[in-house]
Amino acid sequence: MPTSRKFRGALTALVTPFTPTGAIDEAAFKALVRRQIDSCIDGLVLGASTGESPTLNPEEREWLIGTAIEIASERPSRSRINIIANTGSNDTAATIRATRRAAQLGADAAMCVAPYYNKPDQRMMEAHFRAIADGGDLPIIVYNVPSRTGVNIEPATLMRLADHPRIVGVKEASANMEQIATILRERPADFSFFSGDDVWTLSTLAMGGDGVICTCGNEIPGEMAAMCAAAFACDFEAARRIHERWLPLIKANFVGGPNPVPVKAAMAMMGHIPDVLRLPLLPLEEQYRSRLRMVLQTAGLLDTTEGAAGTSTSETGRPAHSRAATAARA
Repeated sequence: MPTSRKFRGALTALVTPFTPTGAIDEAAFKALVRRQIDSCIDGLVLGASTGESPTLNPEEREWLIGTAIEIASERPSRSRINIIANTGSNDTAATIRATRRAAQLGADAAMCVAPYYNKPDQRMMEAHFRAIADGGDLPIIVYNVPSRTGVNIEPATLMRLADHPRIVGVKEASANMEQIATILRERPADFSFFSGDDVWTLSTLAMGGDGVICTCGNEIPGEMAAMCAAAFACDFEAARRIHERWLPLIKANFVGGPNPVPVKAAMAMMGHIPDVLRLPLLPLEEQYRSRLRMVLQTAGLLDTTEGAAGTSTSETGRPAHSRAATAARA
């Protein structure tokens, strides 16, 4: 359906791979970005919760943004794919500085989370986002995730923010369908709505949403892009089939530990990254790892020999051979 909204489709909240010593695994990150682009993902969100934002320093965030833009610019895909920098924090001035730097690096937009820990009220949150939009030099996608921040951006507040020319969308992860429906009904025509919960992607697309900023896009980027494209073409039967096929994986990504603990374990089993996280996060416990491996095997994302042997990058420290990329596009 025709729309004036620039930001649409499936955007992967990309994991940040680390070496066994805890440094960013630069080679693995570059391979992840190329795999996403080759799978026709619509956009990448860098350094967000799935990318372990609390433990990334400013220089590392800038490297992730700049490297992804450089890789996307290697081919005509740069005109198609949106690179979104997560610049949000609970410090308004620091968020403005990070957003300006992302603009200098060439990001298409910034995603900014509601301030956490200091628990601002609605008036304070509105002032926070307006200040970022005024001074940040980028379009802003507001990120509402009360389960992590302890505060909820109410629809009335969001609609006031949507009047700002630089506040262009929301990633809505309130887990409140009434709130979601209200936003979708009341938003301006040029304001993008992204599901912030992978499991509700199909539901929000059916109500007119613009896509998803997802964790499962790490494993199945092509499938998430295809589900959004089918919905945009009003082929909801095709979108439903994709949703139903991948629902067990979508759910498994949030079992056994906080995001991104399970998805990093999955990506390690698939042979894409070492299963390394920065403290305070730790790798997935074995009882959940066995269940996740079974989900991946059933979905066709693992070599059966790899799964049977129990070998993964968490054990070897290096990506194992896998047919995952081929299976994910099948």
